[in-house]
Formats: sequence, C-alpha cells, structure tokens
Amino acid sequence: MSQQIRNFCIIAHIDHGKSTLADRFLELTGTVEKRKMHEQYLDSMDLERERGITIKLQPVRMNYSYQGTEYMLNLIDTPGHVDFSYEVSRSLAAVEGAILLVDASKGVQAQTLANLHLAQQQKLVIVPVINKIDLANARTTQVKEELAYLLGIEPTEILEISAKNGLGVEQVLQKVIDQVPAPMSDTGVLQALIFDSTFDTYKGVLAYIRVFGGSLNQQQAIVAFATRARAEVLEVGYFSPGLVQAKDLNAGEIGYIATGLKDPGQIRVGDTITLPKMIDDKIFKPLAGYKEPRPMVFASFFPEKAEEYDELRDALGKLKLTDASLTYEPESSTGLGRGFRVGFLGMLHVEIISERVHREFNLNLIISTPSAEYEVVLKNGETLHIRSVATLPDPSQIESIAEPMVAMELLLPVSYMGSIMEMIATYRNIYRATEYIGKETALLKYEMPLAEIVTDFYDKLKSVSSGYASMSYEPIGVQKGDLVRLDILIAGDIVEPFSRIVPREKAFYEGRAMVTKLKDIVPQQMFEVAIQAAIGGKVVARETIHAHRKDVTQHMYGGDITRRQKLWKKQKEGKARMKEVGRVNLPQDVFLKMLKR
Repeated sequence: MSQQIRNFCIIAHIDHGKSTLADRFLELTGTVEKRKMHEQYLDSMDLERERGITIKLQPVRMNYSYQGTEYMLNLIDTPGHVDFSYEVSRSLAAVEGAILLVDASKGVQAQTLANLHLAQQQKLVIVPVINKIDLANARTTQVKEELAYLLGIEPTEILEISAKNGLGVEQVLQKVIDQVPAPMSDTGVLQALIFDSTFDTYKGVLAYIRVFGGSLNQQQAIVAFATRARAEVLEVGYFSPGLVQAKDLNAGEIGYIATGLKDPGQIRVGDTITLPKMIDDKIFKPLAGYKEPRPMVFASFFPEKAEEYDELRDALGKLKLTDASLTYEPESSTGLGRGFRVGFLGMLHVEIISERVHREFNLNLIISTPSAEYEVVLKNGETLHIRSVATLPDPSQIESIAEPMVAMELLLPVSYMGSIMEMIATYRNIYRATEYIGKETALLKYEMPLAEIVTDFYDKLKSVSSGYASMSYEPIGVQKGDLVRLDILIAGDIVEPFSRIVPREKAFYEGRAMVTKLKDIVPQQMFEVAIQAAIGGKVVARETIHAHRKDVTQHMYGGDITRRQKLWKKQKEGKARMKEVGRVNLPQDVFLKMLKR
C-alpha cells in the first residue's frame, strides 16, 4: 500500500499563493465538495483569513487517480512568513517531497531561499512551480531563469501555473506522483514522529503524527519516548481536512491520535511515539526530531485586571500546545503586578499571540516593548542572561553588556539597491557581501544587532522597496556594546513596559521619539502630565500633555469679572493638587500602539 502514498508540502515566501494552490488540490481531488469550498480553506483561524496569511501548518489527505492507480496524497500547507519558519521545519520532517512555489511577478524572495535550504538539508525532492503566470506584470521567463539557476536545473523542468483559475494545477499533482518517492515501507517496531499537537476537552491531547514504522490502532498502549508519558490510543484517524476516524494508521501515513492525556507538556513536537516495551530497549533509536525553535524576541504580558492572572496562565498553556515555539515564565512588576515574560520568534509572532489571547480567551493585556536577550557580565565575574529590562542590575555592578547578533540576507530587485542600502545605513550594521541571482536580483548580506530589526525594520524595508524586497535572518552569537537602560516616566512614575536597553549614542533620539509618540497617544487628563525619558537619574527628553480644560464659568451669565477670576484660581489650585498626587492609568491600546514604532 505504501507504494501508492505520496507525502509532500508546499513551501514558498509569504503571499505567493500556497493556500490558493492547496484550495485547487482539494477541489481537483474531490476532498471538499464545491458547494462547501471557500478561499483559504485550510486556514482555519479567523486571523489567518483576515490577514491573508498562513500561521499554522495544516495537514490534509487527498485521494487521486492517475494512470489507472489510486494514490493517497498527504499534503501539509505551511506558513511563509519569516517568523513562522519553525512551522516549516516541522512539516519537512514528516514528508519526502516539497513543491517550491514562486510568484511570477515577485520572483525568488528571501523566505523562498530560507525554506529551500531547510528542504535541501532534509534531502527532500523539490518540485519547482511558478504561480500567477496570468498576471499582467508576470515576469515568467526571467523568474524561471532565476529558479533554474538556484536549483541547478533546466528551465524546462519548471512548471507554470495559475492557482487562482486552476491552469496547470493537475500537472503539479502528476509531477508530485512521478518524482516524489513513496515512503519506505517498514512493518517492524512502531515509530511515529509528532510534528504538531492540539488539545481537545474530551479526547485530551491530539498528536499529529507521521508513522515511519509499524502501525497504530485504537486501544493500543503507547509511550512518548522523550517525556516517558504513557497513554492508550482513544482514537486514530486522518485529516480530510476535518478529523476523520479510521481503523488504523500504517507506515508511511500521516494522521492523528487522541491520547486522553490532560497535560499538554507530555506530548512534545519532535518526540517519537513507540511501544512501552521499547523504553528499556538499548537498540531502539528514536527518530531525529526537527530543529528546536529558539525565541528571538521577548515581551512581558500582564493582565489588565490583576485577578485574571490565572486565566492568562491557562491561555498561554493552551496556546503553547499548538505553538511549540512559544516560551513563557512568570514575572512580577511593582506597577503592573504578576504577569509573564514571553518568548517569540519575531514581531509578527508577538502580534498574532497577543491578538489570539484577546480573541480566544477574552483577556485584555498590557504588553511591554519587545527586546532581545542580553548577556550581562558583572564586576564580580558572574554572567546573567537578561530577558526583561526590569531585571537589569544597577549600572555600578555591570562590567559589560553583550547583545545578540544576526546574519541577515536581503533579496531585492537591483533597481531598489541604492534606496535599501541608504535605509540600512540608518541602522547599526556590518556589510558582508553582495551576490547576484540572475540579471535583475541581488542578494545583500549583513550582520546586525537583533535589537535593530525586531520592531520596524521589516515594515520599512517593504515600504522602501514597494514590497519587492524580502529578508531572512539567523542568530550568530553575541557582541559587546556600549548599552544603557532608557526609562520612560509618566507623571513622575516609571512605566516599566516602556523601559528598554539602547546604545548610548542613540539614547537621546530613542527617548525623544518615544516621548513624542506618547504625547500623541496618551489620553488627556484633568491635570498637566509630564512625559520624560531618562538614563539613570538624567532626563534626556521631555514632553508635556496639557490639562483637559473644563469651563468652570459656563453657568455664569454676566456679573463682575472678579467672580470668574476667583473660580479660575480655585480650578488652578485644584489642578496643582491633582498634579502632585495624580496617577495616569494607561489603556491597553497605548501599549499596543507603542509596540509599533
């Protein structure tokens, strides 16, 4: 049976048409009835449809008849944004082939390259496809040459399609059957790789698995090799695209099992499911797990209402089950109470998680300015890893602060090279190289502090290049720098979520930019509010929000001017008293607006 199975995924840069191609496959194979079909069918989250992007990988089984033989095609639709490349690495571990999809108008982009390298490391068979050839601005011939150059193949081997209107889509499925190898048939000991998981109130943890050896059926006793969690399979099945119960899952197949386990931490992505007797078997080797994601950006989440701390903890626990890259640890702040320091893969990831906490769990959050993880060496020789500015020791105790560095690749049309290099010059950077892919595409290589790119770098890059440039980056270690803590004070109180670590030479400009922005977004109060940026005890920038003025003489229809002056004086004295004791309560949208520069 395994000779008729093909396991493959679609990899591409964001917005190159992965989900649309997956939609056409579902129609073509009759997996979803035409009347039930809608765009981005596999993107099950409302957030995915609203933003037009894929956030979660999504598996589906399709049946397709080709040259008189019935084939089982297991497809995994993957995200394309740089923040979600860990989802791609999970999919690649479960398949034998990958469709590399490239937009005919945009050409090869940074995430196309990054995902291609991941697929080549896994030794997957690559099926190259150019999409959107029906667009008026399609550069099909040129993009074909770029792709052929990258893969070291002839341009004639690359398929041309339009996923939107279905042109050439059937040839893609046929090429997958012809070129992607069938999974190796292994009827021996049970070995299944967990590539994703989710939680069901009744069935417990659902593990999404690829069976590499043996078979799985209902009531079978199993164990997760790394966590030693034992369970009995309550249900076994596959995705079509909803969950469909089956009798069993055999070697080469992709599906799910309901474990009945109530603790999400017991089922880990990348772990191997096997038989309990194998735990003590010295010869048994678990499957090689996928690359463990490392958080790059850290932000603090505090519930708006202190009593909702437990609900926030439960919400993060449930989100972690479907998002293996999410890390969090408890944290407390004098002004904001108890919360969590949460680790993310990038800024889009921060936005997505905060939005999901709000929508799915109805919690309002106060979110700190995202930062990287710093390495602080104290004068006594001790080394600390600082993820939150609040935990930074007193400057008198610090010997040095080192910040994480990344190797960054930018892929762009040659015509935008000048303006992009000018933009990069405004950030701290080390230029490394320029390479050319084809005649009109350049690859720029830089090394930069991660702190420079976590907030608005991606948005500025898209703006300067009219959306044509793209980026990917990976960590390369840490580098010492002259870094200081910058605090923001509102009405004399330090607002911890706005504190950040910045290079000394940029502290004034950062402080000035922050207080100017806060002046525009902090609501006016009944008293005058000072917004200050400070390093240690020294104020480097200040703005003032004038008091909200109420007309206390509105009820008067004449009379002596001294009566009005008496009321104005009384109002002025009241505002002076409020200024001394008044505190400013910041609404959640102020914190969210400060997330974006």
